[in-house]
Amino acid sequence: MKKTVLCLVSFLALAPAVFAQGTTGAMLLDPPADTWPGYHGDYSGRRHSKLDQINPGNVSQLGLAWAFQTHQQAELKSSPLVVNGVVYLSVPDNVWAVDARSGHQLWHYTYPPNKGLHIGHRGVAMYGDWLYFTTPDAHLISLNSSDGSVRWNVKVAEVEKGYWTSMAPLIVQNHVLVGVSGDFDNLRGYVRSIDPETGKTQWEWDSTPPPGTPNATTGGTSWMTGTYDPELNLIYWGTGNPTPVLTAATRPGDDLYTCSIVALDPSTGTLKWAFQASPHDTHDWDASETPVLVDGDFHGKPHKMLMQTSRNGYFFVLDRTDGKSLLTAPFGPVNWASGIDKKGQPIPNPAKEPARDGRLVAPDEGGMTNYRSPSFDPKTGLFLVDAHPSYAIYFAKPEDGTFGWAGADYGVWGSGVLEAIDYQTGKIKWSHPLGPHGSGAGVLTTDSGVCFTGDANGNFMALETATGETLWHAGTGASMQTSPSTFQLDGRQYVLAGSGSVLFAWALPAAK
Repeated sequence: MKKTVLCLVSFLALAPAVFAQGTTGAMLLDPPADTWPGYHGDYSGRRHSKLDQINPGNVSQLGLAWAFQTHQQAELKSSPLVVNGVVYLSVPDNVWAVDARSGHQLWHYTYPPNKGLHIGHRGVAMYGDWLYFTTPDAHLISLNSSDGSVRWNVKVAEVEKGYWTSMAPLIVQNHVLVGVSGDFDNLRGYVRSIDPETGKTQWEWDSTPPPGTPNATTGGTSWMTGTYDPELNLIYWGTGNPTPVLTAATRPGDDLYTCSIVALDPSTGTLKWAFQASPHDTHDWDASETPVLVDGDFHGKPHKMLMQTSRNGYFFVLDRTDGKSLLTAPFGPVNWASGIDKKGQPIPNPAKEPARDGRLVAPDEGGMTNYRSPSFDPKTGLFLVDAHPSYAIYFAKPEDGTFGWAGADYGVWGSGVLEAIDYQTGKIKWSHPLGPHGSGAGVLTTDSGVCFTGDANGNFMALETATGETLWHAGTGASMQTSPSTFQLDGRQYVLAGSGSVLFAWALPAAK
């Protein structure tokens, strides 16, 4: 078969290319209705679809189109890709290709047994005919999307040191962008760009100083998928907490660039700007949550914005051209900061740092939100997030030393709630309870005014985006740890959501 070659020197100037199986540059920039080609759907991270076949008037008729059982103990946490009628999904060590119309398995790839941490997996990425899959022992695998055969296998980090990988890579131009996990140990964090054809490293951006730097922190891991603005030609990434996690005597200062949102040049990895959501974090509040890109008015003036609901309990709106703050507001109980500085960054209160006799802090270690994807609906101007109002008692324990966790925390109270935030003010317009222990589900919104998510009891739900009113729900039998996605094939809209070890495809009744 003749090989199609993509010239991606100037990504925006790409002419549409034709592939037997995979993605094109044009598809990644503006995904067609029958496609979900990346972790977030498109580059913006908004997880919003223009599809409107399923609407508030007919969503009550939603039924199961098919279900795919992985037969794995691992819960589905991935966001499946949908490209040319094929669904690609993953759990640690496993990738499947499934017929998007029927749920029939096309192929299954299994990675060999390994010593990595099998904590979960967010999904695969696609460049042309090739899939890219990160492994628990910190390798990146390139698979043939037509049959799952391996093209190459490269090491991203050293599993022997405590690294692992679980994220869905981000494809930008001719770069496969990957990050690392490992904040149980005192390891440095970084984002790495890898050549999609050869597997060779193109560049690496380090979020923490080189090993051996006096009084420097480690940490800042990059374990969630970033976003991309093709006009500014910038990628946006969230970084994790510093280490040691709860005992901070060895890392004075702000601990740059941990718990930060950073803007990088995708061609070189050069840092363009950084905003630190949690300076000198002592509570394990990664700022890895999705940096959502929105173009619109803010207080009457046009802005290219970046929005994030951060694990530390604050909602941030930034100008993504320079990282300057437009708004900082809590979206639940927050008591660890003494105020907001002129840069829009919270000011940590030393009295709320972990101590031997304990400190009551809001939110808890899991954060006000976490890995689950939010959604932004441009019609209502609402930012929807699966939130977790909570309190915990944090301890610093000198006998634990200065490695890894170096302390302890105990949850006191927490609850799950879906919140709709007005980005102009940071005020919560409506909230919908999700259960006493919270939900692991992300959020999807559509142009018809319907949003989809899951609750703590394993119910997959459709709500009215403008009001939070329940329109439909169905029990799935297990908790949801995925973020819903949608696509349309043969004139029929499907909504995908994983629950336990099963991927469900929901749709309206087929036309007769």
